[in-house]
Amino acid sequence: MEQRWQALAVLTAARTSMGFQFQSLAAASPVLVPELGLGYADLGTLIGLYFLPGIVVSLPGGALGRRFGDRNIVALGLVLMALGGLLSCLAEGFGLLATGRLIAGIGAVLLNVLMAKMITDWFAGREIVLAMGIFVNSFPIGIGLAVMLLGGVAAQLGWPAALYASAGFALAALVLLLLVYRRHPNDGAGAAAGGPALPRQVALLVSLAGAIWGIFNGALSILIGFAPTFLGAAGLSPAQAGALAGIATWLCAASIQTGAIIAQRWGHHGTLMAAGALGWAACFAGLALGGPPWVAMIGAGLVSGLPVGVILALPSLALRPEQRAIGMGLFYLWLYIGHSLLPPLAGWLQDHAGGPVAALWFGALLSATMLPLYLLFRLGVARRAAPA
Repeated sequence: MEQRWQALAVLTAARTSMGFQFQSLAAASPVLVPELGLGYADLGTLIGLYFLPGIVVSLPGGALGRRFGDRNIVALGLVLMALGGLLSCLAEGFGLLATGRLIAGIGAVLLNVLMAKMITDWFAGREIVLAMGIFVNSFPIGIGLAVMLLGGVAAQLGWPAALYASAGFALAALVLLLLVYRRHPNDGAGAAAGGPALPRQVALLVSLAGAIWGIFNGALSILIGFAPTFLGAAGLSPAQAGALAGIATWLCAASIQTGAIIAQRWGHHGTLMAAGALGWAACFAGLALGGPPWVAMIGAGLVSGLPVGVILALPSLALRPEQRAIGMGLFYLWLYIGHSLLPPLAGWLQDHAGGPVAALWFGALLSATMLPLYLLFRLGVARRAAPA
């Protein structure tokens, strides 16, 4: 196996462990919540804590990779994920669970930032869209594995067993990284340069790309997170709403890989972005206008993932090799801003409008906004490449 595909396999396995751990608490919640006397507001807070460190750790994480080496910091991230998972297993209440969740979340942020940079190093200029499609799909695969396995583990062996399993997965990924992964020549590049992190024009381009990625994830969180509300308003039972949201999620994962294959084989990056952004906006609008919910949800699943590989390949067009560690930190900062701020804003709009329609129109606006941001990014790259 060529080194770059071997690297992709190792890093994909590591990111799968991240999705598995993220979902482990929710999967164990039917047993954990009553046993520890938690409320569901506590559960929601604990789930959100996994992403919260990204707002403050993304940029320093990129700098740590540049200073100490990407592989070393990813290994540290996996150690933190394992430690956070093990600490959570010892909890007797909210406090220790929250501490463990935050520690594990810091580790997960380091993985997200540095592994995306490592994939870019291995595949920049060749098969990067396909590689990024495979890489990004590992997170929902990890979530799916946790959903399938950990509920039964918690019911049979107790909720700590489910969290031990998530820590064990992180440790297994650490062993795989240390034994199999070989450093890229760009690992730690730029450590001696010091000085400003990124030129202003590069930072602006990476921020445009990051804003697209943050908007995508925020819109997806709105679609899936608010599904019970707006599907219930459309007359579906909770079980039907959950099943339809689950189908849409798996279809999105499939469309991510489909879009990556199309982009890698035939190009058409702009077409994929337009189809994903405008098609997804139309699905949000269809729900808001009272159209058949199953058509809109399945349609959203089929089109929303098409541009994901294209989006994740954008930083490689703006960053030189020695800028990638810091640049990917900035890129992922926007992801965590989108994750953290856009769903609460949708909830605020829904509360003030008295129904789910406002949140749906907000989702449509977010989805459509990805296309002009993409066009601005491509224009900026073209102007930067033009001779003076």
